[in-house]
Amino acid sequence: MSASAIVIVGAGHAGVQAAASLREEGVEAPIVLLSDEKELPYQRPPLSKAFLKGEMDLHGLPLRAESFFRDNAIDLRLGVRAESIDRAARRVETRDGAIPYGHLILATGSRHRPLDVPGVELPGVHKLRTLADAAAIRARLKPGARLVVIGAGFIGLEIAATAKGLGAEVTVVEIARLMGRAVSPLLSEFYLKAHSASGVGFRLGVGVAAIRGVGKAEAIELTSGEVLPADLVVLGIGVLAEDGLARAAGLECANGVVVDAQLQTSDPAISAIGDCADFPNAALGFRTRLESVQNATDQGRCVAARLAGKPAPYDALAWFWSDQGDIKMQIAGLSHGVDRWALRGDPAAGAFSAFGFRSGKLAVVESVNRTGDHAAAKRIIGTNKTLTPEDAANLAFDLRALAKR
Repeated sequence: MSASAIVIVGAGHAGVQAAASLREEGVEAPIVLLSDEKELPYQRPPLSKAFLKGEMDLHGLPLRAESFFRDNAIDLRLGVRAESIDRAARRVETRDGAIPYGHLILATGSRHRPLDVPGVELPGVHKLRTLADAAAIRARLKPGARLVVIGAGFIGLEIAATAKGLGAEVTVVEIARLMGRAVSPLLSEFYLKAHSASGVGFRLGVGVAAIRGVGKAEAIELTSGEVLPADLVVLGIGVLAEDGLARAAGLECANGVVVDAQLQTSDPAISAIGDCADFPNAALGFRTRLESVQNATDQGRCVAARLAGKPAPYDALAWFWSDQGDIKMQIAGLSHGVDRWALRGDPAAGAFSAFGFRSGKLAVVESVNRTGDHAAAKRIIGTNKTLTPEDAANLAFDLRALAKR
């Protein structure tokens, strides 16, 4: 392998996009893409929804066909884990040998935040990160199964909605409010009512004291003293940056692998992208780390352009989505520092948007079953187009016309 090779560690959305964009940009250097999983690189969002429901099988999950990697001379190595980085020699060490690099891209993603309670290692306690995780959960989601989901973030609520639709008895345990780190209180309240109406039970404001069982998980003991019977437990309490490889190599890390505005680490020969990257967010004015497909793919494109000789700071607008049952949520922008909200539409009708303003400027729009508002927001946020809270709340105001100006 040439010492000029570009080696990408991680074959999720970020890593695959970086490899694809390098070729689209005309980069001819050898590309090695390492995945510690044995399956072709696959989509993550369907794991908590369509795949879990049985509506999508393995054939619908791959990000790219196997022929794509072959036709684009991308050396995809499945089941190969990067063990360490030798920065002085510029090589990645694996159990199969050393791989030299001219530039290294870390797209290592994230790992589950640990739940430190007795019984967490019992069989029947699951996390959802990989295809294998999703398959294990799907095999146990039978009608009447008692599922306890710990954590009411996007993934936890998507799993809860899917499981309820499959006939399971579902209870969600959350110490704060629903999706509290990501959405406004208005959306938290709406989703609490919507999921409750579908039959999902909630225990809010309490934590988990222990997971009980003999040989397998059988019940959840809450900090309130209540005990919830459980045939299956899914942990969804958030993730941490998978930055162990970077830390061991002496790269600067904080809330993930620290990168500059062009996604370069403290070593100029190494970049980091996706869920593992702690980057300066232009919209917020401070560093952050984002966990989304959009961020992963856009950062993959940004690094590829830089390596192709077209450097530019990463400043893509953040956007997210979450399908929970028949409710589609779409978010454009970030809610950090929002000091005023404006409501457009009627939550009682199941179709509305919350417009968040920061210092008088539109910063974020959270839409429920209103895709038009989301599309307009993506063209307004971060521009000089002026939208007032009063106009945002006025259904007669033409958002589309403003977006097109």
